[in-house]
Amino acid sequence: MRRMFGFMIGIAVGSLVGSTIALLMAPESGDQLRSQIRERGQNFFSDVRHAADERRIELRQRLDEMRAPRDVM
Repeated sequence: MRRMFGFMIGIAVGSLVGSTIALLMAPESGDQLRSQIRERGQNFFSDVRHAADERRIELRQRLDEMRAPRDVM
């Protein structure tokens, strides 16, 4: 348990240091960078939502096919 806690603290500190360095070394202003990150995040979540909706439709169609009564000859 102690090792896991230490590992999680390391991840948090590493990501904080990494994001700080990335912002300081960025070639654009903070406002431009934040708007680009926000736009990319919104596009990513939109793509994920779209893929999930398509998959849900596909699975619902399969379920309906499985529930449909079969003709037995």
